Amino acid sequence: MPLVCLGLSHHTAPVEVREHHAFPASRMGPALVALRDYEAVRESVMLQTCGRLEIYADVADFEAGVAQLKSFLTNFRHAMVAYDIESYLYTLLGQQAVEHLFRVSTGLDSMLIGEAEILGQVKDAYIAAQEAKSLGKTLHRLFREAMSAGKAARTQTRIGDESSSIATAAIELAKKHFGTLSDRNVVIVGAGKMGRTAAKRLRGEGTQNLIITNRTVKTALDVISDVGFGHVVELPGLVDALASADIVVTSTGASHFVLTPDIVATAMARRPEHPLFIVDIAVPRDVHPEVANLPSVHLVDVDGLKSHVADKLEVRREAIPQVEEIIDEFIARFQQWYQSRLAVPVIASLTKKAESIRMAELERLFARCPEMSEREKMLVTGMSMTIISKLLHTVVTKIRDKAITNHSEALDHVRILDELFELNIAEELAKVRPSLPALDVDE
Repeated sequence: MPLVCLGLSHHTAPVEVREHHAFPASRMGPALVALRDYEAVRESVMLQTCGRLEIYADVADFEAGVAQLKSFLTNFRHAMVAYDIESYLYTLLGQQAVEHLFRVSTGLDSMLIGEAEILGQVKDAYIAAQEAKSLGKTLHRLFREAMSAGKAARTQTRIGDESSSIATAAIELAKKHFGTLSDRNVVIVGAGKMGRTAAKRLRGEGTQNLIITNRTVKTALDVISDVGFGHVVELPGLVDALASADIVVTSTGASHFVLTPDIVATAMARRPEHPLFIVDIAVPRDVHPEVANLPSVHLVDVDGLKSHVADKLEVRREAIPQVEEIIDEFIARFQQWYQSRLAVPVIASLTKKAESIRMAELERLFARCPEMSEREKMLVTGMSMTIISKLLHTVVTKIRDKAITNHSEALDHVRILDELFELNIAEELAKVRPSLPALDVDE
């Protein structure tokens, strides 16, 4: 199975490394288009979250494909960094890549086990690849199955119980810090999915004073309308908003620091005895790390958030064995589909040829027998279709089953059919054959 997953995540790289290699949503499309120019990369999908950047690819050759993906990751971002990116990357091949994606989509590999956002992020990655036309049959099927596995895990197990997404975890941490949020002034910077989720959680906590600030005012107003409370402050008024805040939750898509030491220090100068609690859940980070050195400021970034909510996830951990069973079922289903691809060209060509012969003979018969009524023609046509269906049924069934159970024998059968029926499918088979021996890279 010539599938590759190349990535870095919260398991292998700290946030200061991940943010250097994050792809803003505006650059995801061009990045996928650029990947199409790499010769060994036949299909590609990029999955970007606050905890990971992963490239899934169907490649013509493992060695060349991995090398080209690494070259792309280094060159496209033009990131000048003082570390060796190789030390943070992981490479998963074949079945390992398939299993990993299913673990990601079901929430087992998330920073917070079972977090709610991940399934939507997998879907966003799939849609972005569709729009960039970097998605082929293999990754289309793989990501559709991964999304189905994620939905099954959330509906059939308790992996999503005791809600703790990254955004809600930020609010949980603030509540743990202050005890109650009902009388606190909260500022949310960024009105995307994370900001909206945080606002909804604040409403549930009884928060009365909420400010949302965002680059696009209309988006912030939409969030306020959705959650039913709060008001909007335009970004130029950020310092004023910070000056009155107890809590700040920030999650924008900016590629630069939104809260710098100067901005926060200016705000703190107006309230020197009033502490400020900031939770930065953005990647790249919104808050400059030196903000943590300011007096009366407590800063937690997305990596620091993880350790604060671990005790909330016991119910989800108990669901892990059930989720792993679901993953195993979906892996088996995908493998069965993948292995059966060998049968597709011969079945399609054989059916097409039989149908062509059937139609030609019917036309000849009807031309020679103009006295036949429409009902008689319909009966003859139906009989011809039944004959073709019954004649091909055994062949089609056995070649499909053989493709799943024994590739070598299936390939021999396909060659014989190709020769006997002059199907001319050698070119189609060449697209499938190179991948057949590598169903599991451990074999």
